[in-house]
Amino acid sequence: MGAYLQGSLFDQADTIGLGPLHGVRRTELRDGAWIDVLSGWLSGADTLFARLATEVPWKAERRRMYDRTVQVPRLLAFYGADDALPHPVLAEARDALSAHYAAELGEPFATAGLCYYRDGHDSVAWHGDRTGRGRREDTMVAILSVGAPRDLLLRPRGGGATVRRPLGHGDLLVMGGSCQRTWEHAIPKTSRTTGPRISVQFRPAGVR
Repeated sequence: MGAYLQGSLFDQADTIGLGPLHGVRRTELRDGAWIDVLSGWLSGADTLFARLATEVPWKAERRRMYDRTVQVPRLLAFYGADDALPHPVLAEARDALSAHYAAELGEPFATAGLCYYRDGHDSVAWHGDRTGRGRREDTMVAILSVGAPRDLLLRPRGGGATVRRPLGHGDLLVMGGSCQRTWEHAIPKTSRTTGPRISVQFRPAGVR
């Protein structure tokens, strides 16, 4: 599997690094949920994408859906709390997020799940991260995106307007409060021509 990334007009830096987090902007959702967004938190995002695309041991998984087993429409990798992350900047990002949200979260971000969306046919269906503690208590999931932008959609579980945020090129989005219990999120398929994207999801221990 090769890296198919074309250079972005928005991220021409070769040096991979993080900016400050004081520029995050919070949007309050309903039912105690919120999202924080910071565009371009990571510089050198295209360079990091190329490294991750070629060096991470990506896995294609199959899952049981109703009465049949289907191919998961994206590639996956998971790093536990004691695993070395595939690039030092991801450990820096995890530590920076843990420090920034320490007062609200009350614990560090521990694990990192990676998803590789190869083109517009790859996606993730509507869901909340409710396997584990996210089912019963407030928590946070921080998503760092590199590669071409894809829309992340959020909608309240009981029905209501959909919130859309394009993520890519080093953008950060943090879902907090009751977001995993009271809202769902998805990366839908698209018929538009789009490049590949990798998302890194940082979670506290026991949240999946």
